[in-house]
Amino acid sequence: MKKLPIGVQSFESLRSEGFLYVDKTKDILQLTSLHIVFLSRPRRFGKSLLVSTLGELYKGNKSLFEGLYIYDKWDWTQQYPVIRLDWAGIKHRSNEEMERSMFSFLQRQANLYAISLVSEHASDCFSELIESLHRKEGKKVVVLIDEYDKPILDAIGKTEAAEIREFLQEFYVVLKATDDHLKFVFMTGVTKVAKVSIFSALNSLEDISLSEPFSSICGYTQEELERDFSEYIDNTAVHLEMTREDLLANIRKWYDGYSWDGKTSVYNPFSTLPFFKRQEFSNYWFETGTPTFLINRLKKHGLAKTVLEPIIAASSAFDSYDPEALDDVPLLFQTGYLTVKNKQRVGISSQYTLEVPNMEVKESLMEHLLSAYTNYPRSTMSVLGRQMLQQILDFDEEGFTNNMRLMLAGVSYTLKASKERNKAKAEAENLENEARYHIIFQLWMTMLGFNIQSEKITNRGRMDAVLLQDGVAVVVELKYHAKKKLKTLLKQAIAQIYDKRYYEQFLDRKVILLGIAFSGKDVGCKIECRNVGINF
Repeated sequence: MKKLPIGVQSFESLRSEGFLYVDKTKDILQLTSLHIVFLSRPRRFGKSLLVSTLGELYKGNKSLFEGLYIYDKWDWTQQYPVIRLDWAGIKHRSNEEMERSMFSFLQRQANLYAISLVSEHASDCFSELIESLHRKEGKKVVVLIDEYDKPILDAIGKTEAAEIREFLQEFYVVLKATDDHLKFVFMTGVTKVAKVSIFSALNSLEDISLSEPFSSICGYTQEELERDFSEYIDNTAVHLEMTREDLLANIRKWYDGYSWDGKTSVYNPFSTLPFFKRQEFSNYWFETGTPTFLINRLKKHGLAKTVLEPIIAASSAFDSYDPEALDDVPLLFQTGYLTVKNKQRVGISSQYTLEVPNMEVKESLMEHLLSAYTNYPRSTMSVLGRQMLQQILDFDEEGFTNNMRLMLAGVSYTLKASKERNKAKAEAENLENEARYHIIFQLWMTMLGFNIQSEKITNRGRMDAVLLQDGVAVVVELKYHAKKKLKTLLKQAIAQIYDKRYYEQFLDRKVILLGIAFSGKDVGCKIECRNVGINF
């Protein structure tokens, strides 16, 4: 078997050292028909390898492409000077540091082509280098910029942010001034940042981030996974004592699901490759840098439902990203925690349905958010959570209640204990506390693996939640009151399920009714089958 290219971002190393390569050159050939291109993808999704591949292609390193789709379709007699700029390797903690580091980088690039630069500023050197390369080599220049937005994202919330953006505006606008000298320009990043002149100055720039023809240019399709990783699939199936079909279904559930057009679904390479190496389902991509600020933001703004349920977004939500005024939906989408599950036309515009892509991201988000809401270690939350599914199925009210108490032990600080005598004020706080408990419960049940539908509307009302698994539906009603007794609240919860007939649309499977009540800081539950009578 070919070696797994874990951490390999150099196309030359990958091909010359016998690593496995999923052939993306059909997409790349189509890409080269464009002039100035921008592609947004989440971190660690294969962007750097794509940039490296383009560099070797335009340099004319034919031997590296032998056996690939593009091999007999590219004019190898044409070779172009290439400037490859990776912001991960350029120091950018301040404007002055960026100027020095970029100036040094451009001087080194010039030396590779025996060109002497006389300009004193980085942006002027960039312009001079492009023009000099065109004249000296007799071919227009290819410019490849990886992680173009890294300096901006790293400066969020810092005093240097404004001057760093100003430097980049001045630097990137060179591409417009030197357009006559450019053969091809390709830029990648996580975000399409507003207030950076490149997107307004370059009239011919094409943003292919949501373009259907390039939807699989990064990541692995199902066909590619089964074709190129066939031996790894078979070996892993044996190791995990699963059939090939069952293994593929689980890999799809855990690591597939990313889409930018609502049609083509791809696997995250940074999750898939470590999985085949370790032969163990785990959260590989999520655990490599999920920002704490993102989890805190979801909690602070009450945005947990944003990652629990499908949300609708207009195409304008993806037009740009302002680091000074973070908008949550584009932020979650562009960083990979939401993805396009459906795209449809509404009038002359497009409308997108966004959801969490797969089990890896969903389970990890649930654990992080639960820990943030309950002040419990994620490892403890995970252990407790696994017990509760069986307790629901076994009608173990005592065990379920005990685990709910453990789960909620650190939640009291989030609740508002009203001392107001005003009845309306007290009732409003009861509803607010009930909503917070509802979010915590919803996070927990999602982490258990239930397909949860929250506040599902029926013809008789709106149920709090229904938890779906194969052959089972758990209809949930939650009640909170600062003073009412648990027994009273539980009766009300179960009675409401029966009265509103929330269970009727799930009669094709086993239906379990779950009433959960919070009385102040105490919690209780009632679990029963739908066909069991109720006597109040």
